[in-house]
Amino acid sequence: MKAGFWIAPEGSDEAMTMLPLACEDTAATQRGGVSILATSSGEQLIARCPRAASLLPRLADALQEQSAAAPGRLFDITDYADDDRELLMQVLGDGEVNGVAALPDGVVAQIQEASMAGLWRVRFTDAAGALSADYLEIAAIPHVVERAAALAKERLIFGAAPEGAMNVMPLLAEIGDRMAAHRPGDPSHTINFSLLPVSEVDMEFLQQTLGNGPVQLISRGYGACKITATGARHVWSVQFFNAMNAIILDTLEIGDAPAAACAADEDFRDSAERLREIHEAYFA
Repeated sequence: MKAGFWIAPEGSDEAMTMLPLACEDTAATQRGGVSILATSSGEQLIARCPRAASLLPRLADALQEQSAAAPGRLFDITDYADDDRELLMQVLGDGEVNGVAALPDGVVAQIQEASMAGLWRVRFTDAAGALSADYLEIAAIPHVVERAAALAKERLIFGAAPEGAMNVMPLLAEIGDRMAAHRPGDPSHTINFSLLPVSEVDMEFLQQTLGNGPVQLISRGYGACKITATGARHVWSVQFFNAMNAIILDTLEIGDAPAAACAADEDFRDSAERLREIHEAYFA
């Protein structure tokens, strides 16, 4: 049986370990959302953090106005006190999507969706690992994901088919055509490896031709989904896993950031309502 698409071929693991992510359940390490606010410690934290408290209604208003197609809105919390940032994270909790995006010069963006879909925390660290920026973003997907993915190569370059190849050359031609034709906002085109007759030789040549990209995301909505930008612009590996961490759906998407990681219009309205309820219950 062929390996899943984004399993690095033998001898090329170095690029894969640049952005280490796993599909194991991390619920035990995630924040419990608003649970601390109902305690005396939470009341004391709220009293110490008027700056964070005043930000919550602004976030709710921005969520209410946001749409999936609109540019995101940023709220810089880099210079907030540690207590203010801790309070914000306790209120917002950890949502379904997290990951990393690598930028030039060793800069890495750590991405975590809040428990309110469409609200993200993005932290930038420099090559030395020091925090350089920390902000909240309201968007379908953080802009840094699109920015990093746009650094990938625009065209595919490859030689003759390797010995034992079956269908990799028509696949590469299809991918190249779709890359060239795609425009922002166009529907994505999906290639489903779970249904295609492809050999291990095909997959290895495809991996080597596309290369590794700078973005990895994990979505833990209904099961685990691993989303990886390839080294080719607009081309994403999207893999779904079962409870045994085995791939059950293995695809490439040619298009904008895959929908499995993105917030939809209705998510923003729901998140705005939930954030207002939290603010009224604990801060008003």
